[in-house]
Amino acid sequence: MCGIFGLVGDKKNAAEVVIKGLKKLEYRGYDSWGIAIKSKEKIKVERHLGKIGQAKTTLPKSNLGLGHTRWATHGGVTIGNAHPHLDCQKNLCLVHNGIVENFRPLKEKLIKNHKFNSETDTEVALHLIEENHKKMNLVKAVKKSFKQIHGMNAFIILNSKKNELVAIKNGSPLTIGLTKNTTYISSDVWSLLDHTSKVIFLEDNQLAHLTAGKVSIIDLKTNKKIKPKIVKLNWQSEQSRLGKFHHYMQKEISDQPKVLDNLSRLDPNSLKIVINSVKKSSELYLLGCGTAYYAALFGEYLFNFNKIKAKSIIGSEFIKYKKLLSKKDVFLMLSQSGETIDVVEAVNLAKSKKMKVICLTNVLGSTLYRKSDHQILLQAGQEVAVASTKAFTAKLAILIQLAYLKTNNLKLGQKLISQSAKEILKILKPSYQKKLINLAKKLKDQDHLFVIGKQLSYPIAMETALKIKEVSYIHAEAQAGGELKHGPIALIDQGTPCIIIAPLDETFTDIISAAHELKARGGYIIGISPKNNPVFDIHLKVKDLKQATAILNTVIAQSLAYYLAVARGLNPDKPRNLAKSVTVK
Repeated sequence: MCGIFGLVGDKKNAAEVVIKGLKKLEYRGYDSWGIAIKSKEKIKVERHLGKIGQAKTTLPKSNLGLGHTRWATHGGVTIGNAHPHLDCQKNLCLVHNGIVENFRPLKEKLIKNHKFNSETDTEVALHLIEENHKKMNLVKAVKKSFKQIHGMNAFIILNSKKNELVAIKNGSPLTIGLTKNTTYISSDVWSLLDHTSKVIFLEDNQLAHLTAGKVSIIDLKTNKKIKPKIVKLNWQSEQSRLGKFHHYMQKEISDQPKVLDNLSRLDPNSLKIVINSVKKSSELYLLGCGTAYYAALFGEYLFNFNKIKAKSIIGSEFIKYKKLLSKKDVFLMLSQSGETIDVVEAVNLAKSKKMKVICLTNVLGSTLYRKSDHQILLQAGQEVAVASTKAFTAKLAILIQLAYLKTNNLKLGQKLISQSAKEILKILKPSYQKKLINLAKKLKDQDHLFVIGKQLSYPIAMETALKIKEVSYIHAEAQAGGELKHGPIALIDQGTPCIIIAPLDETFTDIISAAHELKARGGYIIGISPKNNPVFDIHLKVKDLKQATAILNTVIAQSLAYYLAVARGLNPDKPRNLAKSVTVK
């Protein structure tokens, strides 16, 4: 979960370009950052703790540079542990995303002849390359070292003796950007868009040799050069700019009407492929992590209600199903980034079982996108804020349309999504937002908060609690409405905030009864519902849009979480301890 950006070219502003690239990658790592450049066949490095923010580099001019934003795994947050790391001769430097699982036995062998200046597993990989480089050229040394390393990793090495970068990966993402005279490399394609629209998505077990305007790729299994597949993107880099908004989370919440309106016109043939893949004898597994898992759980409820056998799985726990998987089953993978390590591992397992894999992802060309048999893009545009917003509601919109397609009523499903886009515009109006701002001010000093939902609203309750936890650091807990009396209600005290999600479906009466039980024990009841009720201390009104009401409920929850973070003086875009794309275990 680190950001990597490098380039080799014919211009002398490498350090400035790298720092600009790193600023676009800070959501992937923010504990520390560093840059290395080549200067007269020597490597000059600067490393800093904390966020990169408005920082400027003091490094001299160069045409070869490499940078890194760190999310700490091995070793604390210190200057010594920050990347890039230098070898003993200070001829090579390395940045890394991933985990070297066997770093201890490797270090025990290397420490006799190499000086270690950090606690990281990254420096072990560098000294291993340095040791092998004594007997062979750099490309061969990197290949040999990579085969000795266990785990899923991406490495980039800068060589001060030549104008070159060498990159190699297995699991963690790397994308190469091409122009006539400069070659770029990054852990996220979005950071390349200011420079080029021509990219190469590096595959697992490939090594890339980068020079000015040129790249050659070697397949590690066959040891042969392969012709790289160049992809032409039509994305716009402007999506990553704040504009009139104070934070990216606020901007991305406001992007949702446009995203959903576009999704309401999805090609039915793309959706039919998913439905037709699920036979009567097969099981549909929906898999995601964090926010994407809650979308998967929503899909499980929705599909089961419409006679599609479906089971949702938390990505990191998928292995428990290993012996149950059959080639007749179908995996529907949900991931904003398409690079989440647990999702990628699940895809590899599914493919080994000859299962059909379908993905809902936001990133064209991501690992998940490339490995899947069929892809549906979320079309949400770039998400910069760590806490996902528009990608989550995009997943809900697609899942709802899939369910309506199953009942031969896709037009109604698409109409509901289109209507949800219009209703979100009402929620985003200043008068409605003011109500949420005032509520956030009332709740900002609370230590605990509960969110209650039932059936389709239960995953939305879980997502609501997650958003509040992520960005405001208030302990928020989701509960299924019928489970309160089985234990959780013991935690309710006078004034405990309880958010009740009460759509006008068959759960309404039961969820209102649960609200009464909470209020009788002192709970402060916040109702999100198309219909007011005397039990609510405050009512946040939404329109009844059947299953798509869940989208409106989610947008209210996102906005409340955002205002809670702001009221508590926090940056909602960069929650502590979290990173956007989880590419390490």
